[in-house]
Amino acid sequence: MAPSVITSTVYRSSLRKLFALSSPCFQQVAGCGSQSDVNGEKRCPRSGSSATSTARARQASQQQQQQASQLHYAKKKEEVVGVPGRSYSSAVAKVDHKSYLWARYNEMKRLVQDLLPPGVCNLLNSSTVYANNEVCLGDIMIYGFDYDYTLALYSNAIHAMIFNTARDILIDQYKYPEGLRSYDYLPNFAVRGLHYDINKGLLMKIDAFHYIELGTVYRGLKPVPDEEVLQLYQGTNHIPLNHVSGFYGKGPAVKQYMDIFSIPEMTLLAITNDFFVSNDIDYDPIHLYKDVTDAIRDVHIKGFMYKWILEDMEKYILRGDETYAVLHRLASSGKKLFLITNSPFSFVDKGMKYMVGKDWRDFFDVVIVQADKPHFFNDCIKPFRRLDENGDLQWDKITRLEKGQVYKQGNLFDFLRLTGWRGSRVLYFGDHLYSDLADLMLRHGWRTGAIVPELETETKIVNTEQYSQSLTWLQALTGLLERMQVHRDPQSQEVLRDWLKERQELRAVTKNLFNPQFGSIFRTCHNPTYFSRRLCRFSDLYMASISCLLNYDLNYTFFPRRTPLQHEAPLWMDQLCTGCMKTPFLEEMAHIR
Repeated sequence: MAPSVITSTVYRSSLRKLFALSSPCFQQVAGCGSQSDVNGEKRCPRSGSSATSTARARQASQQQQQQASQLHYAKKKEEVVGVPGRSYSSAVAKVDHKSYLWARYNEMKRLVQDLLPPGVCNLLNSSTVYANNEVCLGDIMIYGFDYDYTLALYSNAIHAMIFNTARDILIDQYKYPEGLRSYDYLPNFAVRGLHYDINKGLLMKIDAFHYIELGTVYRGLKPVPDEEVLQLYQGTNHIPLNHVSGFYGKGPAVKQYMDIFSIPEMTLLAITNDFFVSNDIDYDPIHLYKDVTDAIRDVHIKGFMYKWILEDMEKYILRGDETYAVLHRLASSGKKLFLITNSPFSFVDKGMKYMVGKDWRDFFDVVIVQADKPHFFNDCIKPFRRLDENGDLQWDKITRLEKGQVYKQGNLFDFLRLTGWRGSRVLYFGDHLYSDLADLMLRHGWRTGAIVPELETETKIVNTEQYSQSLTWLQALTGLLERMQVHRDPQSQEVLRDWLKERQELRAVTKNLFNPQFGSIFRTCHNPTYFSRRLCRFSDLYMASISCLLNYDLNYTFFPRRTPLQHEAPLWMDQLCTGCMKTPFLEEMAHIR
């Protein structure tokens, strides 16, 4: 048997033992209709397989059953002694709840330490395509792409340039204090998907249920104490729906930053707030927000970013050969390709020539620039205009979209009418969940693929020994707390308080591995983030880059993992399915050109 299969088998067996010891619902199901005992030694009869268990684990289970029986018997005797009108000749020994709880704790910890096999931390592959919905590539006839952070990936050096230029605009044009210039860009401060309270000047992370993750609220560069957060929000850490109800993440009081280009903007908001707070200068948070937003907008509208990238494409554009490989493969297989981007043609043309070659337009059946997404997807006002070879606007009426031509603006309704590309035959890739994907999925029935470059870094962290051990023990300890909370005596409550404290420390450890301020973009401790909720809602597939497609056949079907709902027993281990497969990157990719 292959080593990876052995590792997966042992891991499944280990996790079943942890479920059995920590999850009450698992034990209830295991005792009714299945062949799993408390120690997880046998499988459900439908699985058709059996798993062995170590003698150590079997002995531990027997000891725990014996301890539980002794405790149960002792409680029964206590109850009997307490019956009025009866007397007995022998005294009953006092039950040591504290020792019992710590015995369960220590046994659980030994299981976590001993039964996670070597190599279990390397199960995830950052080149995997993840599925929120079932998608068969064999059914996809038309592939569409955004440009920035989809076809073209950029280095983080561009973020520092955006930040520095917008900061200088605040000082030179908006007459902000010169002291702001002492702040440099902080590349590891903010993460994508955060929310900003415009009225209070607070940057924070919110979960899928609109609750602020305490410990991730920042005024400037300093964390806001949990007590102050609760006071600011009337005794709760919940953000009302009407504050964040804007469809594109722009509620009346709270804005969500969803694209990668927004990371410098969040950092500039933080350092500007920090300057005023640190220097005890009164200011209006609403005006500050507007000024920072306008300064960032100027960087994009006035073409600063385009100029930097075009002057040094080798520095700023990453992995262009992978973009070529994807387009070449799809076009060679007879797929229709189109490009819809908000960027201007001169910028896109030079970038694509750098990545793909001077004949890059031969890959695409339709090319649309300056599309003004998301309005392109939901308005039917702007008509298409054709650009000539020099990029000059032509005023002839557009009656069809021709290959080899470049079009500007337009709208999706005319696009659908002129191409006939409708429904689930179309798969469109983009990095912005709102501007690129939301309307296409919800209103037009296209398949959508989200590009999430952060997956590459986060997968590396998830694959570390520290994260794997910390998270597994955190989950085991949480299950233990859930089961043992029935013990209400003072000694037991003291133990449970110690466990709760350790649980909070473990949460902080796992959070800080990703980002010390805000943690993972996908999780707020145990809940999905608001970003994750939108990612699952607006994308059928998601991946670190479009090059991940090179790992799969063009007739491949992506199946979403069947992970247990809260009321379902964890009788299957889907975390060991496609998402954890070692899908090797195509070695011949570099030779396609």
